[in-house]
Amino acid sequence: MNLLKRIILLEKLGKYLLSTEECWLNVKEKAERENAWFTNIFVETAINNIATCFLDENLLKKWTNSYQIVDISSTPMNIGVVMAGNIPLVGFHDFLCVFISGHRQTIKTSSKDSTLIKHIVAKLKEWDAEVSDFVSFAESLKGCDAYIATGSNNSGRYFEYYFAKYPHIIRKNRTSVAVLDGNEREKDLAKLSDDIQMYFGLGCRNVTKLYVPKNYDFVPLLDALKKYEFYFEFHKYKNNYDYQLAILMMGRKFYMTNGSIILSEDKSIFSPVSQVNYEFYEHKDLLGEELSENEAIQCIVGKGFINFGEAQKPTLFDYADGIDTMQFLKGLGNK
Repeated sequence: MNLLKRIILLEKLGKYLLSTEECWLNVKEKAERENAWFTNIFVETAINNIATCFLDENLLKKWTNSYQIVDISSTPMNIGVVMAGNIPLVGFHDFLCVFISGHRQTIKTSSKDSTLIKHIVAKLKEWDAEVSDFVSFAESLKGCDAYIATGSNNSGRYFEYYFAKYPHIIRKNRTSVAVLDGNEREKDLAKLSDDIQMYFGLGCRNVTKLYVPKNYDFVPLLDALKKYEFYFEFHKYKNNYDYQLAILMMGRKFYMTNGSIILSEDKSIFSPVSQVNYEFYEHKDLLGEELSENEAIQCIVGKGFINFGEAQKPTLFDYADGIDTMQFLKGLGNK
């Protein structure tokens, strides 16, 4: 299977993902039933981003040309891919990197997100039987030549132990932050609300911590976040909100809320579902340097950083943890 054939298949996949074919609609409904966090709006958002930002022929050609990906690999290796399941199809970019590079892959899906990726691979195999030689699934990954694994800090230690003697990329817990200066426009805050609340805030590219100047006025932001008041229709989110609010009230800790999300002053860059932490800063330039060196931060949103509203719209060149997956795969012998 040469590179052009792989690109054509992927472009066809992009069109399929945006289609209303009955079997695809049924698969999406099944994914939503199996994971209460995978609401229709977020499944559709994730799929649309993949189809438009990843699976465009021109984008794929520009991406592969930049790495000088060979037409057919003379030394394909089997890559074990451990996928996370915090947001819909979060492991798709890893699948795409391995597939487009010409390597083979054995995928261990998350129990929280297996339906969508398995259907996508099955559809590719239906269109071209040769895909079966390049992609398979397994409950246990053994005998692979290299590994790409994504999980929590705890599972990351497990991966590092078992995959230590193999070439690997191990990803652990990460999150994202936003740096505000108080001069944001209403539309900026509306977009920031998406960076915070998209996917219920469960993704590593979701903003869970705000850095604001002294005397920052939180009211406009709280108003913008009312866009997601409908989250109270989802019991899992509402239960988190009620619990976090109770903890703050019992601890007599100051907090702000618009009735559907909580803002709390806290040093931690990680915050629970339904809550966003904030911290005051004095020198924005020094803060930017400090945050850029923090390995637990995936994205920094704000003026001079990633644009508001774009945290959850990565391009083909945006690699998790800042580790170039394509360069890693190319270095395994696909030269």
